[in-house]
Amino acid sequence: MAPPRSSSYERLELEGGMGPSRIQNRFAWWKKFAIAAGCIIGLVWFFGPRRPKDLGWGRKKDHAVQRPILDEVDTKPLPPPPMPPVTTGPQHADYPHPTSYSSDPDHLKTVYCSAPAKPSNPLVQYALMIDAGSTGSRIHIYKFNNCGSSPTYEYEVFKMTQPGLSSFQSPSAAAESLDVLLDEAVKVVPESLRKCTPVAVKATAGLRLLGSSQSKDILDAIERRLRDNYPFPLQDKDGVVIMDGKDEGVYAWITANYLLNTIRADSPRDTPSYAVLDLGGASTQIAFEPKFSKPDSSLIDGEHKYDLKFGGRTHVLYQHSYLGYGLMRARKSVHRLVDFMSSLRTNTKPGAPIGNPCLAKGMQRIVGVTDESSGVTKNVTMVGEDIGGFEACDRVMQLVMAKDAICEVKPCSFDGVYQPSLLDTFPTGKILLLSYFYDRIQPLMPKHNPPHITVATLSNLAKDVCQGKSVWTKKWGNNKEAMEELEDRPEYCLDLTFMHALLRLGYEFGDDREVAIGKQIEGTELGWCLGATITMVAGDLKCRI
Repeated sequence: MAPPRSSSYERLELEGGMGPSRIQNRFAWWKKFAIAAGCIIGLVWFFGPRRPKDLGWGRKKDHAVQRPILDEVDTKPLPPPPMPPVTTGPQHADYPHPTSYSSDPDHLKTVYCSAPAKPSNPLVQYALMIDAGSTGSRIHIYKFNNCGSSPTYEYEVFKMTQPGLSSFQSPSAAAESLDVLLDEAVKVVPESLRKCTPVAVKATAGLRLLGSSQSKDILDAIERRLRDNYPFPLQDKDGVVIMDGKDEGVYAWITANYLLNTIRADSPRDTPSYAVLDLGGASTQIAFEPKFSKPDSSLIDGEHKYDLKFGGRTHVLYQHSYLGYGLMRARKSVHRLVDFMSSLRTNTKPGAPIGNPCLAKGMQRIVGVTDESSGVTKNVTMVGEDIGGFEACDRVMQLVMAKDAICEVKPCSFDGVYQPSLLDTFPTGKILLLSYFYDRIQPLMPKHNPPHITVATLSNLAKDVCQGKSVWTKKWGNNKEAMEELEDRPEYCLDLTFMHALLRLGYEFGDDREVAIGKQIEGTELGWCLGATITMVAGDLKCRI
């Protein structure tokens, strides 16, 4: 019996590698020939001498508001764009606005009203969402009130643990790894409300890649442990599941736009929504609301189309989850490609260190490279050499991104996936980058008067990071956080270059397109969890007997 999952999980499970294959068997011989030829050409291109140059892809620029690209050395930083005010509940003149567990005067009540709008509802409602990701698990403990016609979010308590569920040797060990998170929920949720506090565990790309049998055993063990050891009722439907990638992207979109006050019932009608791009360890998601200027143009029907009713309005979203294009999977793909290219060189000695242009100069890392045909993993020592740098690493990324994959339904972004052109349908809309985007960019930004961030900012950062410690010291020598981040991660060059390729080559944003990075808004984690929880608490409340 397969584990609880979405109808498209079987498709995702077969995608493997760096995204889905849409080439039929009759093209297999052509594919093998093309891959072999491409790799040989790539080898010559990759290792051949060349002058450093600005690599564009010959595509049209965004029609976004034009700003000068920030020169991070010579240009005075600009102030960050103002963020919309965030309100997390109805305002009350007589009480402070609690934005955290510690500032809440009474965890059993709310400062916004003394009785629920509907007598059948509790005054205060807690809900638990566990995000079981590829690199770790996180619990979000949310407090809502029922002062209005629908639950209103107040604040969250957040805790995480590592590694992810797929890293454990047995299903029982994976289930027990969540105890530290659930024990935190027991401490936070008042005892009288625990039996009416729903909990859901939603696994993402890590378990999607594990296989149906192993993932089912883990999910079953988690469900048993929740029922046997904890007082919280499981979400009535899909309580412990592998979440569909499309839901992950849409829920992240809801979370961000809810907190930024663009989609609530009281939001101004013409408030533009943000496009949300989330980068995880094993997959990356995009969700945005395209606007078609031509009367005969619209979003083509398919799994990518998501009709969302929220705040009394209907939003037609485009969403897609690229399984295999998360940051950790991108690292594996780059290392595998570099190892393969090195094996084609006649002067390579077995076991000798391999030059990897995506490692910063002067750095070294032992990586595990898995042979896809045999499944055997070998340890390879990779070093950043003089051949390295942003331009050389970027050429590797162009091979990894599969930009030239067959596009069955046009237009496509990358990997042969249909996507309405962001240039045409989202030319000036705001873009919010989450998760690993934030984790890699934020430590390298100035602490005071941070500049506007554009797509070009990522390439500028990557160029400096890829040059190694001598450049780091000049640029970030007075930034302890940045230096510690860089010293600890030889693949920082790879990470930033991949992120730039994803935005510039994959989604075709112009280098001058402005973006925002985010992790929290008023203490609330950005990501899919709040959006999924809002959906959960909006249904009928069922308490545990």
